[in-house]
Amino acid sequence: MTASTAAPQARFSAQARLRALQSDIMELILDRELEAGDPLPTESELSLALGVGRNTLRESLKVLQALGVIEIRHGFGMFVAPSNFDAMADGLTFRGRLSLRHQGLEAQQLVDIRQALESGLIGSSIAVITPGQLAGIEAAVVKMETLAQQGEMFTEADAEFHSLLFEPLANDLLMNLMTVFWKVYRKIHTEIGAGDADLVGTAATHRAIFEAVKAKDKALASELLARHFDGIRRRITEVVGAP
Repeated sequence: MTASTAAPQARFSAQARLRALQSDIMELILDRELEAGDPLPTESELSLALGVGRNTLRESLKVLQALGVIEIRHGFGMFVAPSNFDAMADGLTFRGRLSLRHQGLEAQQLVDIRQALESGLIGSSIAVITPGQLAGIEAAVVKMETLAQQGEMFTEADAEFHSLLFEPLANDLLMNLMTVFWKVYRKIHTEIGAGDADLVGTAATHRAIFEAVKAKDKALASELLARHFDGIRRRITEVVGAP
């Protein structure tokens, strides 16, 4: 074996061992039934329990901290991290923006996933929505309409509208994922620019979605939400196809 082939294999082997160790640490957290905020064993205890050296352990702990699995508080110890989707949002945003330098495939796929979530779950949300929640959604639409008439972007009102649509489901994981995809979507939208944005038309689309939800027309609400994402798809295609 030559030195040139041995080095990459050695690096791969080291990475595989670190990934295995990260998995072992997560299994230890689950086996000991630790919850968010609970302290982890000390480095010495983990090294002994997992049969690894302190330096190797620290490398894996740093990765798990970056992934939002654990929280290292210097001077206090290590803890199971609370729910935090920032690392996921950062990673997806980077991949989506990077893809815009090429064919935009990952950016388009992220739009597909958000579309599937919203159009697929709107029927379940309509089934349990309350009059008070409908009023909140309409208030977000009114904000968009007002800003659109003034020629101003309504990014925050748009985000609020989509969040309120699915609030009736009381699904924390869904809301966290929605927040992640909204952050990614907003960054990609900033990257590609608005183009010839029809603010009044976009506000009208949101009004139509609201009216379908209010009428409890699940099929129409799902269809309108699905079509809502066609605009950004076209814009991504325009940008990546430009010379």
